[in-house]
This record gives sequence, structure tokens and C-alpha cells, in this order.
Amino acid sequence: MGQILDEILELPYDNLSVYPVIDSYSRDRTEEIIRQREQTGRVKCIFYQESTGVISCYLEGFRQALADGAEQIIEMDGGGSHLPAEIPQFIEKLEEGYDCVWGSRFIQGGGIRRLPVYRRILSGGGTLLANLVLGTRLKDMTSGFEAFQRSILEEMRLDRFLSKGHIYQTEMRYYCRNYHTVEVPIHYTGGKSSLTPAAVSEAFRVLFRIKKNEKNVFGG
Repeated sequence: MGQILDEILELPYDNLSVYPVIDSYSRDRTEEIIRQREQTGRVKCIFYQESTGVISCYLEGFRQALADGAEQIIEMDGGGSHLPAEIPQFIEKLEEGYDCVWGSRFIQGGGIRRLPVYRRILSGGGTLLANLVLGTRLKDMTSGFEAFQRSILEEMRLDRFLSKGHIYQTEMRYYCRNYHTVEVPIHYTGGKSSLTPAAVSEAFRVLFRIKKNEKNVFGG
């Protein structure tokens, strides 16, 4: 985590702040490492006591960033799977006027490193299945590296998302399908996987409910 934070802070953006979200599942030195960098004034450690898992932490990070006035918000993994050096392309696309920018491992220039064959099959197959069920046409429906204009997240009821696990990325992409979006190439580095049989089961259950849930996400 320390290296990831340092690499982000070294990017040439004075107004780029980092909101690492942790919860009670973090039992190593992650919080200590983050707190040490809060003195920069650009890192805000968020300890989410009500966390129900990684997706709830993503959404809490969105809420905190919106509350603090962020105009553009980027979500990425803090465990080394995503490269801070690839953040600028997300910012460039937002500055060009895109509403959402999706990191894609499966377009030209993207790639995957150190990922077991079964995970590659699940990721690629998950994209094919999601596009078939949801009518979307993205090259990567399951990547967790993405960026948004403030207005997009403000329109959503973030507490109404169905997913508690990996299918969240697919759910978000479906809800944003009618906005001005673009995919950019990323290089994903595999590590310890949280993709359990239970997570795969949840993904199948949620996938076929996403369309009906859209009215709840954008409802009053």
C-alpha cells in the first residue's frame, strides 16, 4: 500500500487526493501506512466501520469524495493489481468530456500478468456472458479500474446496488451504458484472489436481476 500511495502522490497533479478505504478486515499495517501519509494533506484514511465487504468500501469512498467536493473520481485496487502510472489516461479522457472511463484488460494495449488460467477464463467468460444478458458491448465488463465525472455518481442511489462482490463492476457498467463512456487499456497484475465459489454464485444470481434494479438505483 505504501508504494502505491507514493506513486500516486508523485503524479503531476497537485489537486489529486487519495481516499484509501479500510475496514475491520484489515489486520496488517495498512492503516498505519496510510496514516503516515495523511500529513501530506492529500491522503484521507477512511475507516468504514459499517463495511460489509470490499464493494461497500468502494461505495463509501465515492460518498466521501462527493461530500468533499471532488469533481472527478477514480476507483482502483490498492493491493498492487492496478498501476498508478496508468491513472493519467483516465484523467485525460475525463478532461476530454467522457462521463465514465473503464479500464480494460482485453483491448489493444491492455493485458494480464500472473493470473491463473481459470481466472482469465472467468474474466473473459464473464464479459461475454454479461454482454449477452445485458445487451452491452464492452470488451471488459469486470475490471475494477474506472473513473467518473461527479455528476454521474450524484445521480445514483449508491445504497441500492445489488452486488456485494465481483459482479459490482458489471452492475456499474450496465447502469452507465447510456452515458458517454470509453475504455482505456490497463495492465492487471494478479495476486491473492478473493474470487470464491460463493462469489461466483452471487455473480450469477445478481446478473439476471440487474436490469430490473436499474429503476431503484436512479429512483427517488
